[in-house]
Order: sequence, then structure tokens, then C-alpha cells
Amino acid sequence: MKTPNLDWLAEKGLRYNNAHVTPLCSPTRASLLTGRNSHEVGVGTVTNFDMGPEFPNKRGAIKPEAGTIAEVLNENGYNTYAAGKWHLAPTDQTTPAGPYDNWPLQKGFDQYYGFIEDSSDQYRPDLTIDNTQIPSPIDDNYHFSEAIVENANRYITNHTSVHPDKEFFLYLTFGAQHSPHQVPEEYKKMYEGVYDEGWDKIRQARFEEQKKLGIIPENTKLPPSNPGIKPWDELTPEEQELYANFQETYAGMLTHTDEQVGKLLDNLREKDQLDDTMIVVLSDNGASAGGKTNGSVSRTLAFNGIKESLEDNQKYKDMLGSPEAGTDYPTGWAQVSNTPFSQYKNSAFAGGINTPLIVYHPELIEDPGSIRTQYVNVSDITPTVYDILDVKPPKEIKGVKQMDISGQSFKNTLTNPKAEGRETQYFEVSGNRAIYHDGWKAFTSHKKGDDFENDEWFLYHVEADFSETNNLAAEYPERLKELQKLWFKEAEKYGALPLTDIFIEGFLSVPSDTLRAKNEYTYYLGMDRLTDSAVAPIINRSYEITIPIERENTTQEGVLLAHGGLEAGYTFYIQNNKVFYEYRIGERGYKIESNMDVPTGESVITYQFDKMGSHKGVGTLYINDTKVGEVELENTQLYKISFEGLDVGKDTAYPVSQAYADQGEFEFKGKLVKVHYSLGDDAEFIVPGK
Repeated sequence: MKTPNLDWLAEKGLRYNNAHVTPLCSPTRASLLTGRNSHEVGVGTVTNFDMGPEFPNKRGAIKPEAGTIAEVLNENGYNTYAAGKWHLAPTDQTTPAGPYDNWPLQKGFDQYYGFIEDSSDQYRPDLTIDNTQIPSPIDDNYHFSEAIVENANRYITNHTSVHPDKEFFLYLTFGAQHSPHQVPEEYKKMYEGVYDEGWDKIRQARFEEQKKLGIIPENTKLPPSNPGIKPWDELTPEEQELYANFQETYAGMLTHTDEQVGKLLDNLREKDQLDDTMIVVLSDNGASAGGKTNGSVSRTLAFNGIKESLEDNQKYKDMLGSPEAGTDYPTGWAQVSNTPFSQYKNSAFAGGINTPLIVYHPELIEDPGSIRTQYVNVSDITPTVYDILDVKPPKEIKGVKQMDISGQSFKNTLTNPKAEGRETQYFEVSGNRAIYHDGWKAFTSHKKGDDFENDEWFLYHVEADFSETNNLAAEYPERLKELQKLWFKEAEKYGALPLTDIFIEGFLSVPSDTLRAKNEYTYYLGMDRLTDSAVAPIINRSYEITIPIERENTTQEGVLLAHGGLEAGYTFYIQNNKVFYEYRIGERGYKIESNMDVPTGESVITYQFDKMGSHKGVGTLYINDTKVGEVELENTQLYKISFEGLDVGKDTAYPVSQAYADQGEFEFKGKLVKVHYSLGDDAEFIVPGK
């Protein structure tokens, strides 16, 4: 893949081949920004899951006792800027009305441009500027990666113009290479035919190139393919063509992202800032298997465990990378991205936690282009910055006593290739556990629902077995026991206990002390689009939606309520004097058209969903208490309605229904004041600790 700007940073900086993160994005980000382990700061899993008071290590918010690098540097006279993905605010705090305690500005940043949730469409993202959510840009020339660098460069330019002698800190976090893989067509075309030989040969070639470059030791072995990965030669020509197309899209997006990095570097050069700026480049976890066997053209379908067939995806072959497809590559290519390791994101295998790290700092580095082999953890980066700047974290921030910094500076490795690295580091996510100590690594691959005491443990001498191919658990049982004890010691020390293997179903967690625990919600016309994570939780429960309206004449039509977009969602709209309800999951869906006209004057549109089993039920539509239609919903979403939020009186960003897709936001022309949700008591929510 063509990444000339990242290559330049690697050539002028140092590459760390033994760097580690948590196997999940939010914990890595929390650890990076605080210089501490993710559990001790309260972010042991993605912030979409608030596990409640019983799991203080997984409440989805950085504790006030763990000040961020932005807060610390701000107190030391730095201007601080953030642009890109945040994903460090609990689910019920991602609303346009906050609370803002865990948003970028409240965590020490002076300015922010990006999105608050876990992932975002690249063309029409849910955008936030500072503390204000703004409408998605409807602009064919907009791309999020370009926009965040444009704003980052704007911050830098303003700063250097007004305060040329003052230091600044920038936290730049791309939505790339997270799904959806979306990029202008010309970048995808750069790789036409490049991946036709398939993932087996590409993986082998990449492995050999890594040895040649010295990125991995010469004696490294390439592990067997992960379970479920078909040999490329056993795929049909149709599968090969489609899967290669997915990878072309991913590669094009990476090159496009690199191009934006180049724009940042060019701006720093123009402002005479590049030579005395420290730049750190890393990923927040290993490559994801979210695209599953056939790849995905819908984040929502993949997220909800709905299988996307080869035939379904082939319909989108020419749209991969476009706004019409929420693209994610097949697991065969995710395995290639993790070469030379096994497994993926959200595992304790190296494929989940060992990621590239580049450090650029020309004032300190004497042997640019070199490779460092010291064991480094993401929590070590911020202490290293403090060490270089000779900044001592304050004992209190905003009146709150601060916990110790648990990360360890690796400043000495910048100038000394033989300097000591980290000796010990624990890991835990969704019950998967790992411990590294003095060249050895022990870890579990937890099977959901099993007793943690019955987990199988693996043991690798990673100092001699870089890619974890020789399991020594049976050969060295005493060493394994020592490492197991050490894991529990470290886990207790840093708050990783108690354990829970809740993962995807954590999206259904509703602790009693959160906004989502209510049964009544009223949303008023004029509210900014409400993020999906903060919408009234209607999944797998009975509920009623009431929409009072007034129409002066029969031409007043439009959307009354819309939650979701192209991939999935539900919508209520008036068209041709009828009221419609649609519930969509990809190309599958359910629809009601009223069997009577919507009257002029005042009326009340009511939709009632009666749960009739797990994730199914009957939906009934009413006009003024008169039943006007009914539909049996045999399958509703398991975990998430959509990655796009809720609008009142219009449908912004992408339309839920194709019936009005050519009419823009299709804003309702009559009078609509509010929408009311009343939720039943038959929810099957996860209540952590119960």
C-alpha cells in the first residue's frame, strides 16, 4: 500500500515493533490520554457499555482522578487541540445537551472538531464542534479524514500566527481505518487488480517483507490461518472478485488517510514547526474481524449479527467505498492486516494488542529509521511526553486529588537502543486475559458463558517466539502458574476485577442511574439529531410512540420522526395524504400504509409495538385512536437500531426510506411540536451485577 508520508515519519523517526495497546478502542484511548491502565481510570471496555456501579472499572468515563495529558499540559501553558474520533463519553452523555463532563473540552482540550461516538460515516458524520453538535454536511466533496486535518491545520495556523512562541498539543484521531471503509473512487482504482492473487499469497509476501525490513525477527514463524479463513484457491471466482474489491477499497482509504497526514506535515513545515515537534503514530487495536467471512456493506447488519450473503454483497460491488455502502473487509484480509500474528481485535492474542508505533522527534533521535524492540505499552506514551518536556503531573486537577501515573517513560529508548523496556503488563477485555512478564506471555481465549476458572491458558516465550506459534503451557506448568498469579496481582492492583464477559450485549446495559433507565421520553421539534446511543431504548420491548400534528391542508406532508439511515432504522412520514411507518434492516423491512387519509386540522399519530417474543412483535398504527394498519415484525434489531441518530420532523443525513430519498430532508410542512415515547416494562435488558 502507498503510504509515503507515514513512511517518511518512520524513516525520520523510530519504529517500535514490540508496542502494545488494549484490544479495544476506548480503553486504548483512555490509557493513552491519561498515562494509566484503562481499568483504573474506569474505561475497561468501550464507552458504549456502562456496566453500572458494580463494575466501576467499566462505567465508560475517565475518572476525574485520572487527569488527561490535555488537562496537564493546559495547566503548564500549552494550547490543546483535538480533531477526530473521541469515543470517551458514556452512552447517555452523547446527547446534544450533554452532560459534557466527558467531552473533549471538559477533558482539557481548548478546541475540538470530530465525532463523539464509536464510529462514523466518512461522508455524512455526526459532527461536533467544541460542545455543539452540528448537522452533517451535505456536500459531495466532503470527506471526514480531510475535514479533521483541515481543522487541525486551522488550529495550528491560528496558534502559530498569534502565539508563535507558545507550545501546543494536538490529538489527531482518524475515523480511518475503522469501518466503514469509504473513500473517493480514484483512490480505490489505484489498487485495481493488486489483490487478485489473494490473501494467502499477500500475507506470505508481507511476512517476508517484514523480515527483510527487520520489523520482525529473522526466526519468526508465520502462524497457520485463523479458524474460518478459507484458502484463497478454494474460493469461487465470484468470491475472489468481490473480496479483492473489498481490499482495494481498504487500501485506497489508507492511501487517502496517508495523504491527509502529508497535509499536516506540510503545514508544520510551512510554519517552521516540524523539526521541533514530537509526533507519535499508533493504532488503538489490532485489525477487526467485524466484516466476517463475506465482508460487509452495512455496519448495522454486521453489528447485529445478521449474515450478509455473497449474493447480497455482490449487488454493492461497484459501490464499495461510496456513501451507499458501509464497507468492512472480510476476515481473510483482517488476518493479513495483522501479519505476522494470529486473531484479531478484542482478543488477547498478539493480533489484538500488538500494533505498530512510530515516534518522530528529530531533536532527540540520533539514529532515525531504526527499529526498537523494547516492550512498550500505550500507557507509557504520555509519561514519556511528560519526561521529555520535564512536566510533573499536578497532585490535584480542578480540586480533585490525582491517582499515580502507572505508565512508564520510555524516553531512554529514543537515544539508547539497548535501554530497558517495560517488564510487566496485564490485559483484560470481555473476560479475555493476558499477562506479559520478562519476555513471557500467558493468556486466555475465554469462551463466553464459561466459568473463568475453567479458561484454557496459553504460554509463549515471546522473546524467542515473536508471533506466538509455540504454546509452552504443558511444558512449563510452573511458569504458567506464576504468570497466572501475577495476572491476578496486577488485575487487583489496577482495578480489573470483578470480571465479566459481557461484550456486544453490553449495548443493552441500562444501569438504574443513567438517562436510558427512564420509561418516558419527549423529544421536541428543533432538537439537534440525537445520537443513536442516547435514543429511548426500544430494543426487545413493547413501546408506544405518540406524535400530535396539525395540518392546514392535504398538501402538508413530510417526515414526522426518523431514526437511522440507508442501512437500517425506522421512520414515520406523511405522503400522498397517507401516513406510513417503515422499519428497515438492510434490504429487509416492514411497512404500514394507513388505510385512511390523514385528516386536516389536529390529529394524533400513534404507533404501538407489542412484543410477542424475543426481538419480534406486532406493530399497530393509529390515527386519532382509529386503527389504520398493522404489521408483524418477525425480526427486529438485536443490539443497535442504526449508526445514525434520531430526527424530529425531518430526516437528515441519509434517508431511512427510499420513498422520499429524492426529497432531501423531507421536512414536515405541518405543525409538529413533540414526539413522545412510552416504554413498556417487558424489556430484556442487561442489568450488570444482577
